Amino acid sequence: MELTLDEALQKAIEAHKAGQIQEADRLYTAMLQAQPKHPDANHNMGVLAVGVGKVQEALPFFKTALEANPSIGQYWLSYIDALIKLDRMVDAQTVLDQAKGMGAKGEAFDQLEQRLNVPNGVSIDPAQDQLDTLISLYQQGQLQQTLDSAKQLLSQFPDSLTLYNIQGAANAQLGQLDAAIESYKQALKINPDYAEAYNNIGITLKDKGDLEAAIDSYKQAVKIRPDYADAYYNMGIALRDKDDLEAAIDSYKQALKIKPNYAQAYNNIGNALKDKGDLEAAIDSYKQALKIKPNYADAYYNMGIAMQDKGDLNAAMDNFKQALKIKPDNAEVYYHIGNALNAQGDLEAAINSYKYALKIKPDFADVYYNMSASLQGKGDLEAAIDSYHKALKIKPDFAEAYNNMGAVLQDQGDVQAAIDSYQQALKINPDYAEAYNNMGAVLQNQGDQQAAIDSYQKALKIKSDYADAYNNMGNALKGIVFNKPNSGLMEIIVSLLDKRTSCRPRDIAEAAISLLKIEPILKELLEKNSLGTVSQSVQETISTLAELPLLLKLMSVCPIADLELERVLVNIRLALLSSVDQIFISPTILRFQSALALQCFTNEYIYTQTDKETELLDVLKNVVEKALSNGQQPSPQSVLCLASYQALIEFEWCDLLTVNTNIEEVFLRQILEPKEEGRLEANIPILQEITDNVSSKVRDQYEENPYPRWVNLGLSLRPKTTAELIKELNLRIFDNAANDRPAPNISIAGCGTGQHSIGSASRFKDSNVLAIDLSLSSLAYAKRKTEELGLQNIDYMQADLLDLGKFDKKFDIIESTGVLHHMDDPMAGWRVLTDCLGSGGLMRIGLYSESARQVIVKIREEINQSGMGSSDEAMKLFRSNIINSNEQHHKNIRSSNDFYSLSELRDLLFHVQEHRFTIPEIKDCLTELGLKFCGFESDEIVRGFKLTNTGTDDPYDLDKWDLYEKDNPNSFAGMYQFWCQKVN
Repeated sequence: MELTLDEALQKAIEAHKAGQIQEADRLYTAMLQAQPKHPDANHNMGVLAVGVGKVQEALPFFKTALEANPSIGQYWLSYIDALIKLDRMVDAQTVLDQAKGMGAKGEAFDQLEQRLNVPNGVSIDPAQDQLDTLISLYQQGQLQQTLDSAKQLLSQFPDSLTLYNIQGAANAQLGQLDAAIESYKQALKINPDYAEAYNNIGITLKDKGDLEAAIDSYKQAVKIRPDYADAYYNMGIALRDKDDLEAAIDSYKQALKIKPNYAQAYNNIGNALKDKGDLEAAIDSYKQALKIKPNYADAYYNMGIAMQDKGDLNAAMDNFKQALKIKPDNAEVYYHIGNALNAQGDLEAAINSYKYALKIKPDFADVYYNMSASLQGKGDLEAAIDSYHKALKIKPDFAEAYNNMGAVLQDQGDVQAAIDSYQQALKINPDYAEAYNNMGAVLQNQGDQQAAIDSYQKALKIKSDYADAYNNMGNALKGIVFNKPNSGLMEIIVSLLDKRTSCRPRDIAEAAISLLKIEPILKELLEKNSLGTVSQSVQETISTLAELPLLLKLMSVCPIADLELERVLVNIRLALLSSVDQIFISPTILRFQSALALQCFTNEYIYTQTDKETELLDVLKNVVEKALSNGQQPSPQSVLCLASYQALIEFEWCDLLTVNTNIEEVFLRQILEPKEEGRLEANIPILQEITDNVSSKVRDQYEENPYPRWVNLGLSLRPKTTAELIKELNLRIFDNAANDRPAPNISIAGCGTGQHSIGSASRFKDSNVLAIDLSLSSLAYAKRKTEELGLQNIDYMQADLLDLGKFDKKFDIIESTGVLHHMDDPMAGWRVLTDCLGSGGLMRIGLYSESARQVIVKIREEINQSGMGSSDEAMKLFRSNIINSNEQHHKNIRSSNDFYSLSELRDLLFHVQEHRFTIPEIKDCLTELGLKFCGFESDEIVRGFKLTNTGTDDPYDLDKWDLYEKDNPNSFAGMYQFWCQKVN
């Protein structure tokens, strides 16, 4: 499409302003071909020529423009300025006089006159040899001499732009940034269109940290000189510092349009792309820079960092080495080589590289900081601390160094020094979440759980998605009871329970419930409920409870192990059933009903059911069934009401339900997940038929009640090697072969519903796990949860522990907790496990304590004497009797979490087989089996033991543990859980 001259002029001006010099030149040239004396086209072609340094070629264009239209002041200004640049002062003065004769006036013309108002034969700039001497002083770093000489020359040549420019640069190098800016401004007084001065002011303002003002100055430079590539480049640097990466990249690209071989621009585009996380594009840009400038050390260095970030450490090393060939004394390159070697695990080489960096740059604090980590990895903690101190001497506000030094001091056992170091980090940076988290870990290891929780809470307030702090919070909340409200912590616990792998909900349920029961609205409700004086309707009661998101979340994910709350939930369940058609249904009511249905499903409908409820349920079942048979959907409250008494999958009509948001979660848990377990169960391999009589009975028990039913689980964020876990657990090892297990083969003998197998598979780095169990339904549950969590390193199989030897395979690690004591002959099972363990292999065993289970022994005797059996109804009735009993041993059993779900109650009190052990018996078993005791796995129990047993060897002395348990008979209320090693 042909353009008019006006349209072409407009497009040319736009291209000119955008820095598209070639396009502007093409359009102006086309205009001049059509109209050779077009004034604007001639003038602007002259400006283009001056912009690229072709001042002489610009003169004919300016002259033609003036001849065509002498009334335009800018034409005169551009022509005169070009003559001055060419040092044609007489011609410039002549043209200025002509302009004045034409009526030209104004500040711009006055400034030109000042530039020309010098004696004949005197130049504005010093002689070239004087300038060369001045520039040489500057380049040699003799900055004060440069300033002194420039000042002297400026007294002779007060209008020299060159001198002001050099003076500004020297001031900037000396850190005298305001003086530098003043020098550049003096140049602008002489020539307001001196784009170089605006560019240099921008550089100085950036150094001052005033990025916005710097960018404005660069914009002024390119407004005057649209082809000023360096100004676009420098503006890109300022925009990147401002984190405006897209704008920075655009600015670098403008520089490249003007100057296509601008290698530094490609390098900096790479840096901006790397900042954006686009590593592939960044690497391509660095390669383009190197194509233009093959010996560009910085481009190799930056590409090495991008390769390192990408995880390609070998390519990173190649680039770093190439950078060093070009620039051997680059401390930063040695620093990054050290980091790469550290990541590759070559700690000795990493330390050597850091030392090279320090030879070049002794005050490089980051090198000392990272070298400390390498020294720490080597176990040289004293040297690591010394290196941190050196970093801090150079950089006293180095919060990260204080934080990491705290971790080393903690490893050394200097707890107070570690805390002091974390506090110093927080003094420097009060928003340092990692320091709060690390300090929490120290306090937790000291047994000060409340202080640890406070520290984790502060970390999570600063960094709400901090996975480590959530995991640590989950551990710290175990077994703690609160006595004052903390709404912020309640919110954190809700977030914690929302996460699938940060904690096992039942582990923190006691802490959560104690917080809930302090809340005034729940406290008042519980008091009234205990007195039988609740005047609220069920709708009002639910609305009250719904104000506690933590309660609803807890109800959804684990059994509520609290009788007061249980009574409230039982009463609400009955009230909802009694008035299912009369209650005004709201989203709040339905949310609560969904949580209640999930609670009842998770506790396996352990609440007793009255005859009245049975009658009402029969009516409701008929109503729902009739609606579905007529092609109608029952109300969500009816479905949720039924789901609070019986799992939906047990109803023949469950597949006819249409899922909506009100029943979605209940539908998933009570229908879809059980169906998925049924599908998985059919594909689980079976080693062979289970023939042992007791094993068959145990299998039948767990087929009926897969144990335990669970939703979330606390997993290791970062799997560790066997050696790392041995160190972390403070195990005493008798054969170092245990440390040399890079990809351990692990067997979980009796994995239940998968908590154990999944936990171990995520705990041991590069492990391969074979998990066996007697119960197919338990294995199907475990398999479903394993697939949900995306774990690929576990194989499941139905097998009797007694048949494990048929695999004809030796395992590096065998774990069996809560299994041997349910066998007909525990020692026979333990012997099979020992035979399957490789030489130097580790074994983790969990056994019931005779001392800690005396209450349970007494209750099991009562059950046996009553002859009540172990049906669901018998267990619920017996449980109801215990709830209403005033016998002390019955009160004691009510404090057990296992009392609040049916399968766990069966396992606790109604198991078909149970053996118990004493520590001397365990010691004898270990001796008989050729196993060495390595240590108990329980920080809390070991911490209590060490209060009175302070010797280094005491934690590994079972005789001392026996004495400790006699003084503290309930220490192993859960189980003895310990590690042992097979030693030939």
